[in-house]
Amino acid sequence: MRNPQLNANGELTHLLTLEGLPSDVIRNILDTADPFVSIAEREVKKVPLLRGKAVFNLFFENSTRTRTTFEIAAKRLSADVINLNVGASSTSKGETLLDTVDNLVAMDADIFVVRHAQSGAPHLIAQHLNTHGRSHVHVINAGDGRHAHPTQGLLDLYTIRHYKREFRDLKVAIVGDVLHSRVARSLIHGLTTLGTPEVRVIGPMTLLPAKVEAMGVRVFHDMREGLAGCDAVVMLRLQSERMKGALLPSAGEFFKHYGLTQKKLTLAKPDVIVMHPGPMNRGVEIDSAVADGERSVILPQVTFGIAVRMAVMSIVAGN
Repeated sequence: MRNPQLNANGELTHLLTLEGLPSDVIRNILDTADPFVSIAEREVKKVPLLRGKAVFNLFFENSTRTRTTFEIAAKRLSADVINLNVGASSTSKGETLLDTVDNLVAMDADIFVVRHAQSGAPHLIAQHLNTHGRSHVHVINAGDGRHAHPTQGLLDLYTIRHYKREFRDLKVAIVGDVLHSRVARSLIHGLTTLGTPEVRVIGPMTLLPAKVEAMGVRVFHDMREGLAGCDAVVMLRLQSERMKGALLPSAGEFFKHYGLTQKKLTLAKPDVIVMHPGPMNRGVEIDSAVADGERSVILPQVTFGIAVRMAVMSIVAGN
């Protein structure tokens, strides 16, 4: 069965997940982002690759950083950007998700950037478009439930490649609330697909998915042991809003065992990079001295995120 994200020629038409995406497609996205990084950092703000195209930011779940970076990326590609206030839209009046999509397609939408609390919502939209003869409209998943956040995974991959050049000799640690993190899932799929020899997840048993080893990772419950010799450390936000029941004694207890401090960071390699998808809870998962320190690349991640999202939109639109 053909990957639903690819057309008959193996070209990317939707970006729904990094799981099952061929390594050459992922590398092509990262390579395409390279010139956009320099565009993002220069005075020149726009290129005409999406001139005349309409990008609809369809966010059913709140997000400032992701929505803003998609909006900036689309505008730098010269697209027309429409941000929908979904909470006040027809879906709150009983209209189905797919009826909403059909109406927006009738308004000449070219790309949907979809963020939804339910896992699989972007897949459902893409399938609906493909089966109703609207394959010219593209879907980009901006985060669905606990399932996937592929553009965040891609910008994390881009960041690692930017500082470490290649994946084949790296040890990468992902620390914290892996259970509720769609970012962690996307990054794990991307790292393993690109041949990273050792991907580690570090956290308490209550915040790690059951049988997470099946994803090709090494599991550590002791942070000091897990950080030893790592080239990159990715800290995750504690997602209290998605937790059911008491999974942790307290935020202070979590920081004591799994918060990243300067002392713990010395166990990693001297040239380690520290990453965080944001927003950060300082003093809960990361100490301010680390977040603002010389090994932190958290702010460059945001810049790279604009370039990666420019690359994804230009590729799915056929450029």
